Amino acid sequence: MRILIIGGTGNISSYVTTLAVERGHDVTLLNRGNRELPVGVRGLVGDAGDADSIASAIGDETFDVVANFRSFSPQQVTDDIRIFGGRTGQYIYISSASAYQKPIAQLPIVESTPLRNPFWQYSRDKIASEDLLVAAYRDSGFPMTIVRPSHTYGPALIPLEGAWTTLQRMIDGRPVVVHGDGTSWWTLTHSRDFARAFVGLFGNPHAIGQAVHITSDESLTWDEIARLMGRALGVEPEIVHVTSEAIGREIPSMGPGLVGDKAHSVLFDNTRIKQLVPGWVATTPFADGAREIAEWYRADPSRQKVDQELDAAFDRLVATHG
Repeated sequence: MRILIIGGTGNISSYVTTLAVERGHDVTLLNRGNRELPVGVRGLVGDAGDADSIASAIGDETFDVVANFRSFSPQQVTDDIRIFGGRTGQYIYISSASAYQKPIAQLPIVESTPLRNPFWQYSRDKIASEDLLVAAYRDSGFPMTIVRPSHTYGPALIPLEGAWTTLQRMIDGRPVVVHGDGTSWWTLTHSRDFARAFVGLFGNPHAIGQAVHITSDESLTWDEIARLMGRALGVEPEIVHVTSEAIGREIPSMGPGLVGDKAHSVLFDNTRIKQLVPGWVATTPFADGAREIAEWYRADPSRQKVDQELDAAFDRLVATHG
């Protein structure tokens, strides 16, 4: 199939790109051209946030599948519906599982769980974008599929707040901050596992008009995530628990993602994706993923960047709440 991926070199999409090529698809990436393209991939230069730029880059081409990994606003979706209507057999929109209602009324989360997040603008924009796609499908048959990832990671993405700054604190034997009491449940999905399910949706007629989340079946508490990450580094972390609200007051950039997502226990029912992509299951436990992360960062010391302001903020939180 002729596949257009908008983005294609990020944490999740790079795995999708590589796998799509391996499976024999004709893959084109549309992005700003700032990164080297994988072997076997054609590149188009355009700005995902600029409708005229996208339209100019693709000209009069048509595609079997268009997957947009760089859409974050309802306006972008409105533009994509206009640009790709009648020019693709399937448009895959990457939404977010953070769009599911917060607080969560019932577990496990299924695709029909209500969408509402009053805490995080990012999630509200995803919900509004989904609403536009559903309306376009109902009104004109626009062939959309909505995919909702939940905290998908690869070797370069550390799933703890503070990224390498937090890992360096572990290595140095200094306390690390974990939100809440550390016992809320969370789901981490390796990008490699996500890609196998995602590429399995390409051209799938049963996925048209559908929303589906793609997540691992493994559930971990945040304390377990921190300890697994520490053990991958050869240390046992000292954990200090701080409420999400207090973290948000001290480090405002973290507040919406914590209060609007990570503070809530999640458990996903993956029946739908397993029906759409028979035989798929996530196979990478986070214990293995944590070792990949540790190896990737240790392979190049230039990757081990400590944010001094963030480190000082963690010190203040520990001093107040430790």
